[in-house]
Amino acid sequence: MNFFEQELKKLTGYITDLTDKKYVGRACFGKLTENLRVRMELITQGWADHYTAVKATIINRNDGPVDVLTLRFSDLLGKKTVNNPNFSNGIYPYIWNSGDSIEWYVYHPSKADYKQISEALNDYLDMFRCPALEMEQTETTMGGQRM
Repeated sequence: MNFFEQELKKLTGYITDLTDKKYVGRACFGKLTENLRVRMELITQGWADHYTAVKATIINRNDGPVDVLTLRFSDLLGKKTVNNPNFSNGIYPYIWNSGDSIEWYVYHPSKADYKQISEALNDYLDMFRCPALEMEQTETTMGGQRM
């Protein structure tokens, strides 16, 4: 498993109800519902080899892309304080591909950081999970009557 796949595994670790996860290169694929899949990938945003965000794409098996969301590490985690005099004001987390090595640049996320990113992705995916469950819950509260 390469560095990107390892990081995606950590970033998706708290996502619930995502089945058939596959990690390939800079992407993670999973099954949300019978017809919906998700592709989550680490992306750059205008600066080559600086991976600053996770892009999640909801894909309908038959019709293609449904929705796309980009979650920036800076938006989720903010500026992080580090013990490096070159970054006395802190640094926004990102992964850096320096040619010979790929790693988090200066700041390395904590378990809490990974959990925060994972939970944000999970909240987004919740919007696309099986609506049949909602209908069942509504029917139960309405005494089994269909609307």
